[in-house]
Amino acid sequence: MPKPKFKQYFEQMFADNKELFLHFKIIHDDYAKNRSKYQADFDREGKLVMDILKEWESRLCGHMEKGANATFSSKLADKFWAEVKKYYPYIDLVGVKIKRLTN
Repeated sequence: MPKPKFKQYFEQMFADNKELFLHFKIIHDDYAKNRSKYQADFDREGKLVMDILKEWESRLCGHMEKGANATFSSKLADKFWAEVKKYYPYIDLVGVKIKRLTN
C-alpha cells in the first residue's frame, strides 16, 4: 500500500534538507529544556526550517486551493503539519517572543 501523499512529501523534504533538519532537531530539543537560553538559535534556525516547510506545504497543496478542492487542500495541509509536529512539537513557537511576567 503506498504512503499518503503528505508523508511522501514530508520524507522527500527531510531527505533533501537532512543536515538542516537534524541540526534544528538538536536546537529544538535544547529549546524545549531551556527556552530563554536557546531562543535566539531556535528562532534563527527555525526561520530557515519554516521557510522550507512552507515551500513544501505549497508544493503539496498549492494547486488544490481553488474551487472544490479547497477543503481537501486544508485537510491535507493539516496532516502535513501534524507530521511535522511529531518531530518538532514547538515549531509553532519559532519567532514568538515570550515575555516573562514579573511581580
